[in-house]
Amino acid sequence: MEDVKKIMHVMRRAPHGSIYTYEGLEMILIMAAYEQDLSVAFIGDGIYALKKDQDTEGIGIKGFAKTFMALDGYDVEKLYVDEESLEERGLTEEDLLVDVEVLTSGEIGRLMNEQDVIVPH
Repeated sequence: MEDVKKIMHVMRRAPHGSIYTYEGLEMILIMAAYEQDLSVAFIGDGIYALKKDQDTEGIGIKGFAKTFMALDGYDVEKLYVDEESLEERGLTEEDLLVDVEVLTSGEIGRLMNEQDVIVPH
């Protein structure tokens, strides 16, 4: 019998300026092929990875935000956003590309405690 692990990826960094968010997204897509119980929490500047209408032309890179829309096709449906982080950045759920569940930091912490593995990005 297959050993399914509960794995949470935690996106904490802005999507551009480093490889962490892009590489994290790639890792999530690869892990999804192995049918693990995946979830993703967006905390702090990691929320910007989901922002609609990102224009990356000025920084000379191709944007990858719309790739987060593919997660649903890989059965990665547990997407959580930290409520305080969202509010601090002046964003709402309507500003995001994908459907998420907005949770308090305490609720996200409780979910983290239920995981077998936490992968920070």
